[in-house]
Amino acid sequence: MKCTQIAAMLMVLGGIAVAQGPPPMGPPPPDANRKVENGGIFVPGWKGVVDELSAKRGETIANARLAKDGKNLHVTTGPAITYWNAANLAKGDYTVSATFREPHYMNLNDHPHPYGIVIGANDMGTETQSFLYCAAYGSGKFIVRGMGPQPFQMNGRTGQENAAVHKAPAKDAEVTQQISMSVKGDTVSCSINGTEVWSAPKSDVMAAGKLKSTDGGYGIRSAHNTEVEVIDLKLSK
Repeated sequence: MKCTQIAAMLMVLGGIAVAQGPPPMGPPPPDANRKVENGGIFVPGWKGVVDELSAKRGETIANARLAKDGKNLHVTTGPAITYWNAANLAKGDYTVSATFREPHYMNLNDHPHPYGIVIGANDMGTETQSFLYCAAYGSGKFIVRGMGPQPFQMNGRTGQENAAVHKAPAKDAEVTQQISMSVKGDTVSCSINGTEVWSAPKSDVMAAGKLKSTDGGYGIRSAHNTEVEVIDLKLSK
């Protein structure tokens, strides 16, 4: 083979190697999970679990932060995370409620993300965990979802608008939402700022791939890249 032919082949092979090589490193996607500084759980008795996709990427509860702010809980995420305290259990008919204060709307992201109440939490932190949550956005929307253990939707993929949900007047402005989830007889419901925004029969949330039971733990849920203060989390019978 002539030298010129060998040189040409080497150039072609070199081009293929370059084309198949790793792409150049660029900035992270705009909606990538942040890593919160000094992350972890700093409230005795509380535990947390990140969503499965984040866990597969190696993210843990150390990428978010749960701490006390006086009597209140202060949550800063990172990955979407669910927090609970094993001592907090609800059975039969009950209401779990809290006020969520987002002190600086969208200060950690470029679009709204929700936060809210968790009920029916069982086998948390395991491969068979199940729970249901109702969460509000500072944009006037709310969403009802759960894990069983895979995600399931109760009011659509992106939630719904409702006039009861408060809207932040501007980015970095404060917005608050009073959120409660109730189990009464055969009905499960969510109310925001005193208005019932969603309800369903127990049979709709205790189906295959959904809740094991509406009896179980309760806690809080915060989507990724959010900062919120949780005030007066409580159980009422």
